[in-house]
Amino acid sequence: MDQGIIFDIKKYAIHDGPGIRTTVFFKGCPLHCRWCHNPESLQRAVIGLLRPERCIGCGQCLQACAQQAIPAVNGFFADSTRCRLCGACTRICPAEARQMVGREVNVLEVMAEIKKDILFYDQSGGGVTFSGGEPFMQPEFLLGLLEACGRIGMQRAVDTTGYAQSYLLLEVAKQTDLFLYDLKHMDADKHKEYTGVSNELILANLELLVRKGAKIRIRVPVIPGLNDDEKNLSALKKFVLTLPGVRDIHLLPYHRAAREKYRRFNMAYSLDQMPAPPKAMLEKIAKDWEAAGLRVRIGG
Repeated sequence: MDQGIIFDIKKYAIHDGPGIRTTVFFKGCPLHCRWCHNPESLQRAVIGLLRPERCIGCGQCLQACAQQAIPAVNGFFADSTRCRLCGACTRICPAEARQMVGREVNVLEVMAEIKKDILFYDQSGGGVTFSGGEPFMQPEFLLGLLEACGRIGMQRAVDTTGYAQSYLLLEVAKQTDLFLYDLKHMDADKHKEYTGVSNELILANLELLVRKGAKIRIRVPVIPGLNDDEKNLSALKKFVLTLPGVRDIHLLPYHRAAREKYRRFNMAYSLDQMPAPPKAMLEKIAKDWEAAGLRVRIGG
């Protein structure tokens, strides 16, 4: 499929794979992690957002709306039964109080943005990373972009939860140079409690990719009180060491930078008071895992 829905294209990304990169963020995710830093990615659909603190009461949005949609319902004017998400109100709003979250694009439009930074990719050994959300929520669009990048020799990475149908994972692997693969918790029940899904398919898919010779970098979000206990960390290290050829692992320390996003989207944020993991603890984990033969980096 030539078209998909994204919510951002980030230029000059340096934490989403090697070198300088462009990261394309897909909308839609089958997980609902308590610590998600991109809550705008959870729904696949384009949504409309009202930021009432910015509204100056000019009324231009009402005049622009051909549907005469209800101005807002719980912060999201897209909840109106009349709203068609045409974006007319967002384009005319002088205070940017009304915004569209997500946009429909095609492969050519995304490639036009990606190609603007080819010089940076070539000089730094970088490329393009497809992230989200979860890119596998839009597999045909993902494959179309990967194939287009491959035709011009661009390095391609896919940042994934691994929660996808295995046959799709293998199809994408044929067009992918690097997987950034999330491991959130080794206990299936706790994984489901914290993310909404079990980890069984995720672990099985990781082992499948390893058997097929895919290049993989493991990424572990470190969330105090949820997955930083010795039992989980030991199980995670032991599991990764069973994966032939997989030695790169990044520890991603939790932070609260997304709190404003949750407020803006009128979403509850259960980890609002959660502190960042201590630097000394992260360094201790890294030292322990490096002693076991892993290459560990703190940060993306």
